[in-house]
Amino acid sequence: MRIATWNVNSIKARLDHVKDWLGTAQPDVLMIQELKGLEFPAGDFQSLGYESVFAGQKTYNGVATLSRRPQAVVLNRLPGDDADEQARYLETDIDGLRLVNIYLPNGNPVDSDKFPYKLGWMTRLYDRLSALRAEGVPFLVGGDFNIIPEDRDCYDPALWTNDALFRLESRQKFRALVNLGLTDAFRVLNDDAGQYTYWDYQGGAWPANKGIRIDHILLSPPVADRLRGCAIDTGPRGRDKASDHTPLIAEITG
Repeated sequence: MRIATWNVNSIKARLDHVKDWLGTAQPDVLMIQELKGLEFPAGDFQSLGYESVFAGQKTYNGVATLSRRPQAVVLNRLPGDDADEQARYLETDIDGLRLVNIYLPNGNPVDSDKFPYKLGWMTRLYDRLSALRAEGVPFLVGGDFNIIPEDRDCYDPALWTNDALFRLESRQKFRALVNLGLTDAFRVLNDDAGQYTYWDYQGGAWPANKGIRIDHILLSPPVADRLRGCAIDTGPRGRDKASDHTPLIAEITG
């Protein structure tokens, strides 16, 4: 089973890119983030053999999960704050596997209310995943985490020291998720530095490979046992008018 995640940075702007990639990569599931709108082109994906569910928001955020197999929506918002209306979370069930699709808050600038919101959101995510672990539910969490876990996940750590993506508080929250017994699917199979999922549009970051690894797939223990591969597909980032992110793909048995 091929499960991919990709921040498309506007589904309207990147629809053809996503459709082309689906035709080439042929994943069983694609979790996408940053849709930026209340409308979703489900019909375009249905014609390619993918059923889709989504949680949208006007102008910002938004997540969707496309699947070749039937899926049932479990949650379309992250529990723990009824006042939070940001569309950043979608939890579905596909053949007994719980898929958690997230677009974690960026958190910048750190001296604004955006950083406490990021940390609070991560605490709520921890609580939800803790509950799934306690219930014995096999799950996979994929998406744009907006977290650089380690120095080797960034082309120049010194430049990111005070950024919300690399602040110690953010990385501690990410480590707490991993300490639930979760496996970073990419890192457990790939040791090398210089492998990224995001490159800024400015400063020639893409051709110079000045990137960061902020898109992740975390696996609960029963799913980690089924992991057979995980890779970053940099091809889409090189296209004209590309998203600033590129797909990450995990292969699991079953």
